[in-house]
Amino acid sequence: MKLGNLRYALPLTSLLILSACGGGDGQNLSSSNDANTFVATAGLVVQGGAGASSSRVVQGGAAAAPTAAVAASPISPAEASRFLAQATFGPTEKSINDVAASGQAAWIEAQFALPRTSHLATMNALAPSLGGVANLTTNNFLESWWKQAVTGDDQLRQRVAYALSQIFVISTQQVAIYNFPRGVANYYDLLEKNAFGNFRDLLQDVATSPMMGLYLSHLRNQKESATRMPDENFAREIMQLMTIGLYEQKQDGTLLLQNGKPVETYSHADVMGLAKVFTGWCWGGPDASEARFYGTLKDANRETMPMQVYSAFHSTSEKRFLGKTIGSGTTAEADMKVALDTLFNNRNTGPFIARRLIERLVTSNPSPAYVSRVALTFADNGQGVRGDMKAVIRAIFLAPEARYANAPGVTASPKVREPVIRLTNWMRAFNVTSKSGRFLMFNTDNPVQQLAQTPMNSPSVFNFYRPGYVPPNSDLAAKNLSAPELQIATEPSVIGYVNFMRYAINSGTGGASGVPDLVPNYTAERALVSQPEALVDRVKLLLLNGNMSSSLRNQILSAVKSVQDPAVATNAADATVSRDSRVSLAIFLAMASPEYVVQK
Repeated sequence: MKLGNLRYALPLTSLLILSACGGGDGQNLSSSNDANTFVATAGLVVQGGAGASSSRVVQGGAAAAPTAAVAASPISPAEASRFLAQATFGPTEKSINDVAASGQAAWIEAQFALPRTSHLATMNALAPSLGGVANLTTNNFLESWWKQAVTGDDQLRQRVAYALSQIFVISTQQVAIYNFPRGVANYYDLLEKNAFGNFRDLLQDVATSPMMGLYLSHLRNQKESATRMPDENFAREIMQLMTIGLYEQKQDGTLLLQNGKPVETYSHADVMGLAKVFTGWCWGGPDASEARFYGTLKDANRETMPMQVYSAFHSTSEKRFLGKTIGSGTTAEADMKVALDTLFNNRNTGPFIARRLIERLVTSNPSPAYVSRVALTFADNGQGVRGDMKAVIRAIFLAPEARYANAPGVTASPKVREPVIRLTNWMRAFNVTSKSGRFLMFNTDNPVQQLAQTPMNSPSVFNFYRPGYVPPNSDLAAKNLSAPELQIATEPSVIGYVNFMRYAINSGTGGASGVPDLVPNYTAERALVSQPEALVDRVKLLLLNGNMSSSLRNQILSAVKSVQDPAVATNAADATVSRDSRVSLAIFLAMASPEYVVQK
């Protein structure tokens, strides 16, 4: 039995798993149920509602920076797998063994020491085979992205950079960005470079990136005149989405209220003042001529160079924002320094960024104490340094909420795995390789047939989903809990994911002309087909991080056992079909289950 004929082999009990995903006929799922049920049975709703008490995590200030060498602290394989689900694009057998032997803290320090691979360098190396850099496309960036996400040794950097890309958003859905694939690669390189650096440097690189300049229109932004006001897009979004947020917060991320109402962090006057700061910046090049500013004179590498100042177009009038005043006659570089320093040092920035990173990596509903601990580390790494990303990363992943599994009142509430993470998880768990060597994985936006998500292709500056999204008319809404990833979990996308994975698990994915380029290696799983319990337990560790209910385990076991044991097959062909079917069923039913979709 091939996986494509799944409907002919599954017992009714196994089909119940699929029914939670919006259908249940064992063939292509139908959109008969609300998509919220996709995760309902997985226990996404936790007791106690939002804003659990601070007793859920150990209290304390900023954690002292650990020494270069961290003593090994062995943990269980399940604990290692759960940690790797948060800190990487998915656990592998080797990475589970490594973390189990060393513990999380030592693994993090080892990851900090690994070198970075440049997406831009990868694309530049590919260009000659395509006839030059002019023939590079966004698809070539995606090839590099998938290859690094799946095969890169520096998994912690890869995973944190992806989280940053969903905070400091640019998108290839904008035509101007789509037309500069090398610029997109360079922008992502900046995120990877700063993932282990300092947040202030990250702000500088983002603010002067021509890709961000294009996306939020402060590239070629001009000073005020009798008929023109400076463009306000970037000034608004760097505050709202990248640093201080909309409302004043306490250290623990909860809102600071006055007369029972939230206090806005900035006004339109602040936006107008800050917009004047970001004038006079445009494409880099060997000169600052008017022709270069307007784009008629182009440097061949302008998309990968930081923006530079064109003084004639920069506002030199007084600028007021967020309680700061910059006098008239100052330079664009000096103005930007004051602006970025002001945002970096704002009391809101620590808790705002702490919460956003925790949401992308560990839980959609961190407790105030969790946010506070990470925010305090942002403010001071233990050695008087603000914005140390390594210290922030340690604080996020080593926090009690992140590390304690199944401990009532302490463990962080679950989060939904976004589609891209589910796919990278499968690719890494089962040693997917590329026939071409290039990882030909392109746009996967189609919600009916694919993932409803493509890296660096979000529909808006708010990312693929809003951080505070609450599914309407749901148990989550009743408990005031957010589940951002469910904003793209529509009925078509739920069905599309299941059908996409059914084909990928059986035949591979990616490539062109219907020929998969990315194929799994199930050698280890095939060796266990006559031991169904061991096969399912391996899948449980690699995909569900050791956290599978007895009900789901029994359903998958029943389905696997319903396929003839290859050991008793009468000929080699039947044995091969039975072997492959048992493996595919175990993996598919696990990945189609609500228990897998929700990261615990």
